[in-house]
Amino acid sequence: MELNENARIDTSQVDDRRGSGGGGGGLGIPIPIGGGRGGLIGLVVAVVLALVGGGYGLNSAFNDGDGGGGGDNTALEQRCAAEDALEQLDCRNTLYVNSIQAYWRTALPQAFGEQYRPTQTVFFSQAVSTGCGQADSGVGPFYCPADSQVYIDLTFYRVLADQLGAAGEFAQPYVLAHEYGHHIQNLLGTNEQVRRQQQRDPGNANALSVRLELQADCYAGAWAKNATGTADDTGQRIFTSITEQDIRQAIDAAEKIGDDAIAERANRPVNPDEFSHGSSAQRREWFTRGYDTGDPQQCNTFTS
Repeated sequence: MELNENARIDTSQVDDRRGSGGGGGGLGIPIPIGGGRGGLIGLVVAVVLALVGGGYGLNSAFNDGDGGGGGDNTALEQRCAAEDALEQLDCRNTLYVNSIQAYWRTALPQAFGEQYRPTQTVFFSQAVSTGCGQADSGVGPFYCPADSQVYIDLTFYRVLADQLGAAGEFAQPYVLAHEYGHHIQNLLGTNEQVRRQQQRDPGNANALSVRLELQADCYAGAWAKNATGTADDTGQRIFTSITEQDIRQAIDAAEKIGDDAIAERANRPVNPDEFSHGSSAQRREWFTRGYDTGDPQQCNTFTS
């Protein structure tokens, strides 16, 4: 994977709240700092990181909130305008966001006849106030349907690499592209349709959640196929190349956060009835389908 050093990094697509104390207030789900089953791996992987790529249902997981205040992007703007911008984790992730939104700006009306509505990715540290209530870093990256924003504490990537074993750099844009897949579902009304179905048929709630998550994986794959065609607002390509090794890194990340892989790592029984995001094989299958076809219309997990 190579990013174009001449591409303009549009920091307006990010709300940098890392200097705001996480939005104030109490934490959502605490991150234990000890080791073993009751420590970081046990709770974060088994309970919290199962939400990675999620966000649907957070209104019921947390108390209702106001969405928090905006951050101060001044420092981010300065870093991302510097010559070494692409060496900075936050600037690279901002450019990933730029690419993902540039793709959907064209793909959504082409595939579904709907105009794309841009949204921000919120960078936060430790805790944040969202439209879905208070959350902390232990939740992992998530999308909040109530305020239509993506949330991520960038230190999550260390957990993804060190604790879950998905160290490839392309795992990062995959995670963000998955979250924006949930934004597409929100724009198309898929989120709300699933919510109503879950209310009518609570016994099938987990299975419906799995289909929602796998669709977001497929949307991420469709973006990955087309990412080298995305450009900044001056027409400069954002990615100059994406290799098969990069795609393998995305697939590896998808597999590492499958429900079965998370359960096994936490030494818990693997129970498909409890899955909320899909097995490693399912996540690999649907990301690959999106990538192989490059067509988000092929991502209908609800009729498959």
